[in-house]
Amino acid sequence: MTNKAADAAAVKKDVRRTDISKRSIIVNKLGIYIVVAILLVVGLIIKQGDYVSIDNLRSILSAVALTGICCAGLAFVVYSANFNDMSLPMTIALSGMMAVQLIPFGIVVSVLGGLAAGTLVGVVNGVLIGKFRANPIIWTLAFNLVLSGIVRVAWGGSQIYPDVVAGDSPAALAAAEQFTSFARTYFLNGSLPLMVVVMIVLFVVAYILLTRTKFGNQLKIVGSNYEVAKLSGINTSKTIILAYVFCSFCAAVTGIFYASQTKIGAYSNGEGYDFSCLTAVLLGGMMLSGGKGTIVGVFGGVLVVGMLNNIMTLIGIPTFQQYLVTGLVFLFVVWLNTNSERKLGRA
Repeated sequence: MTNKAADAAAVKKDVRRTDISKRSIIVNKLGIYIVVAILLVVGLIIKQGDYVSIDNLRSILSAVALTGICCAGLAFVVYSANFNDMSLPMTIALSGMMAVQLIPFGIVVSVLGGLAAGTLVGVVNGVLIGKFRANPIIWTLAFNLVLSGIVRVAWGGSQIYPDVVAGDSPAALAAAEQFTSFARTYFLNGSLPLMVVVMIVLFVVAYILLTRTKFGNQLKIVGSNYEVAKLSGINTSKTIILAYVFCSFCAAVTGIFYASQTKIGAYSNGEGYDFSCLTAVLLGGMMLSGGKGTIVGVFGGVLVVGMLNNIMTLIGIPTFQQYLVTGLVFLFVVWLNTNSERKLGRA
């Protein structure tokens, strides 16, 4: 009897590991910044002290500012488990073209008109996906094509230029000059571009929305498990609509800065932003499954994209080979985040 009791106790004893590796927690929270540190060391080896010079740091931040602004909004769509917003390219293009077209009415109307046009795209996406449960990839991809057709018909497939749209009116010409100066405005004796300031502000706003508000808590639940969120009384439609509205608002800001930087409003302005921004968001630790990741991580993903491109340019790697290197780094960081999620029991 004694042996049987001992055997039963041995069977019931739970020997499963319950402690969590501190290293896994660090990698999960700060994994992308480990990559940032590695790239910083590589940059210092290549250019020594020049890599951390004001000019080079400004160059890196300026290069990723537009992507970063867009990522601050796209993170909400990914966080809500709606994968990606494939209408980002035309949202960016439409916002920029609308802002340029409205320049004769003054700079305030121009900017507000561009923001309104882009944000309206988010409202439509949010209603169709949040309320009517349209497939997020198929719908936004189809809507992107519809917007492309509308823009081409409205402007005859032509590019528009701020000074040409302004005509001979002194007031409109002044507004056109103000518009094109947005992307060329600097603070702190020319060391901090306005685009970078706007990017940082939007990331701070995104961080507060996700971590300090009721909306952020509800979005996390919706992204983690839509049915549970719905059964718990959360207005899932409203939550998803707000996520898409913020995403499109950020895309509209990107579009206005893009048109200001290039001095052109064109239907091709936003090409490639749907995938480049998703890459940065996923590099930052956001998961396509939704409900996982942080805005701090997304900002790190944006920095990695900028630093990686900067380093490859410095050492003379051709453009097509840069795509290969970026893809490999993307796969590595996604594996790193997925592995840490699994060790933490979240994947």
